[in-house]
Amino acid sequence: MILSQDIKKGTCIRMDGKLYFCIDFLHVKPGKGNTIMRTTLKDVVSGNVLERRFNIGERLEDVRVERRQYQFLYKEGEDFVFMDQETYEQATIARDQITGVDFLKDGLVVDVVFDASTETILYAELPIKVDLEVTYTEPGMAGNTATNTLKPATVETGAQVRVPLFINAGEKIRIDTRDGSYIERAK
Repeated sequence: MILSQDIKKGTCIRMDGKLYFCIDFLHVKPGKGNTIMRTTLKDVVSGNVLERRFNIGERLEDVRVERRQYQFLYKEGEDFVFMDQETYEQATIARDQITGVDFLKDGLVVDVVFDASTETILYAELPIKVDLEVTYTEPGMAGNTATNTLKPATVETGAQVRVPLFINAGEKIRIDTRDGSYIERAK
């Protein structure tokens, strides 16, 4: 059990039969009344975000989580097979449990988050930045580098990304896996 005032970013709690990660919190002392903890919680399974207030001293059920490095091996139907970097055991993870799945390429190492008490996989998280090769995009026009105009491009995983006009097919680009945005050319 954990007290509500001990909630921090990254704390995982079980509430209403679901697991939630705290993504933001604020200790509030109003002029009248008791102090409260205002939290923003993210559902581990669905990804829904909700705001919840707790009174100071309220007991919550905390969940101990572990992060382990897994390497992506191959896709099997709608599921993805990963290998533990230390024990070489394989684990199958469903598509909806992987954040940034559209940018997952062979051999990429991801963080897999486990519920430590039951050893169940909660979700897999790609690195924030990945380098991918552009397989198709319309050719850029010379001199079109002054504006922030973007064009569609397809990367090696098949995902669509909006890139600046000067990017051509065959170039490597760096992508933010959280929102699928172009960051820069990869060196």
